[in-house]
Amino acid sequence: MENWRSPAGEWVRSFAIVTTTPNELCAELHNRMPVVLGPEVWSEWLGEKPADLPRLKALLVPYPAEEMTCWPVSTRVGNVKNNDPSLIEPIAAAE
Repeated sequence: MENWRSPAGEWVRSFAIVTTTPNELCAELHNRMPVVLGPEVWSEWLGEKPADLPRLKALLVPYPAEEMTCWPVSTRVGNVKNNDPSLIEPIAAAE
């Protein structure tokens, strides 16, 4: 996350989501997925521990599908106006 001033002088908080090709689970939903880094590599990624460019690039791989869970959620998820905890609650799958 980064804070910076816009040309209009307003503070902006921004961040980037690094994506990769999807694993088997996410491929059913989209053609890319966020890179998910386990806590064991956070210090390397954040520069707290030395890591060269090939090592960092090697971290940009799909997270193992067997370590993830997927469930259907409301179509409300697709609207940026919605921002509440119910967005992650499972719904009945469409037949």
